[in-house]
Amino acid sequence: MENNKLIAQDLLKINAVVLSPDDPFTWASGIKSPVYCDNRLTLAYPDVRKDVINAFVALIKKDYPDAEVIAGTATAGIPHAALIAEAMGLPMAYIRSSAKSHGRKKQIEGIINPGQKVVVIDDLISTGGSVLTAVHAVEAVEAEVLGVAAIFTYQLPQATINFEKENVRLTTLTNFDTLIHLAEEQGKISGTQLEQLKLWYADPTSEDWRAQKK
Repeated sequence: MENNKLIAQDLLKINAVVLSPDDPFTWASGIKSPVYCDNRLTLAYPDVRKDVINAFVALIKKDYPDAEVIAGTATAGIPHAALIAEAMGLPMAYIRSSAKSHGRKKQIEGIINPGQKVVVIDDLISTGGSVLTAVHAVEAVEAEVLGVAAIFTYQLPQATINFEKENVRLTTLTNFDTLIHLAEEQGKISGTQLEQLKLWYADPTSEDWRAQKK
């Protein structure tokens, strides 16, 4: 089985991704979403955790073979970055959303030296804003960000725009399209619900998808 479908299957199996088009979730931004993603749950299941880390390692070896440091975003990317770094025998660091206001006032914990080639790890991508802040922090110490790797992406158009604008490469283990079609195959959602999810994906800021006949 291809890794993108394997990881999507794992996420559905452990309810890390919940599809609820009839009773949507509310994001911090206020957007109503038919999808809730909590990839931290992968850490609680050894078999799934192993699948995720093996997929990350394969992805990094293929897409970022020159990686010298694995850096996780705080907090969701930290455990995955640590496990990846251990599996690959590479240094690991993590990046706060902003510098601490006390102590040494560091934003990056660990060591990232100027010129080092870094892969930034996150658990999921919505618009990409938070992880791109982490990318900027790495670039501020004059290291080279090879790209961002994440478990899951909603594939929102705004994320594509943001990553292209910053000229940052994004690769993920699985994505929204793979997940929703697998969910339909497994009978977890109906054909009508699939259409609702597609409408939401087309324009997450609109609630027209909720008017879709159930």
